[in-house]
Amino acid sequence: MLYYLIDYIERLYHPPGFQVIRFITVRAALASITALGIALGAGRGIIRWLGRQQLGEQVREGEAAGAISHAHKAGTPTMGGIIILLSVGGATLLWGAVANTYVWLSLVAMGGLGVVGFADDYVKTVKKQKDGLNAWYKVAGQVTIGLFVGGVLYFHPDFAAYNTFTFIPFLKDRVLDYDLFRFWALGVDLGWVVYLPVVVFIVTAVSNAVNLTDGLDGLTTGVTAFVSLGLVALVYISGNAEFATFLNVMYLPGTGELTVFMAAVTAACFGFLWYNGYPATVFMGDTGALALGGAVGSTVLMVRKELLLPLLGIVYFAEAVSVILQTGYFKYTRRRTGTGKRVFRMAPLHHHYEALGLHEAKIVTRFWIVTAITVIAALLILRIR
Repeated sequence: MLYYLIDYIERLYHPPGFQVIRFITVRAALASITALGIALGAGRGIIRWLGRQQLGEQVREGEAAGAISHAHKAGTPTMGGIIILLSVGGATLLWGAVANTYVWLSLVAMGGLGVVGFADDYVKTVKKQKDGLNAWYKVAGQVTIGLFVGGVLYFHPDFAAYNTFTFIPFLKDRVLDYDLFRFWALGVDLGWVVYLPVVVFIVTAVSNAVNLTDGLDGLTTGVTAFVSLGLVALVYISGNAEFATFLNVMYLPGTGELTVFMAAVTAACFGFLWYNGYPATVFMGDTGALALGGAVGSTVLMVRKELLLPLLGIVYFAEAVSVILQTGYFKYTRRRTGTGKRVFRMAPLHHHYEALGLHEAKIVTRFWIVTAITVIAALLILRIR
């Protein structure tokens, strides 16, 4: 909003220096400072309020009594994702071109999944139901947001020229077209039949994977900060004709505005890490984890780079796969032999390393390092074509 006001004043009165507000890089920097300031400034007050409301973390009995114990974390304020949502929303509304389709869609995706996560946290902490929101309701919320994002990306006129295309790593001048019906002269547009399920799957999978990663102090926050930093580069490149041409990737007019949004997400994560680093004084809860998953998932879809997700978000990917393997193998062996066996000592993956005896701070730091390396690798892939 402030961006539009300053831009209006600049166009009307031409005061010196005001023209810099038109530069995306300047507004991205201002959004970062704003998001960081909100997170640090409002964070302490929100944490105190959460504590007064007794909205504390509930540790499952099995987890506290098992191979690893998180009993000491019981009672730590949760639902801290509110801090992240306020920081990102405030910074983006101030410095972003919110009328831009990419920007408002990213805010809706992040906010919508944040609401789903808030409902889950509310049921856990206020209603004292440790399993949280009914799984079907949770999935229904994720699918609804995914359908909305996919519907806009497919049917909105701003995306008509490339609504089913996506970037293919390593192949020069080639894109993947999700419209499998384009080869048949059916006389009706059926590209959405494939594209919408793909979007729903990615939004749901990424938000759940980020949620699974949220199990150690600072883990999801730090990993997402690095992933978001990589996305800052990706969205800026995709929205800049010169960079897109140089790197031979799809030029997507308007996506440059997402730089402001993703810069705010990055700074909000670093600001939240001030309180969420080991030992954490607040947890983001599903409010923050699902919201960050929505931000990451929707953004990679908007810039048509979802095929980079397994590398860009390798920690998310590994955490989700570890749960799938553990659950699947346990059920399979129990059905075949009568006794369930496990691939990992515990799942998700970070708990496996805890069970091996590694301190959680060391696990978190190493996962950050791995993420930083793979984010750089994902950016380098843009040039290897």
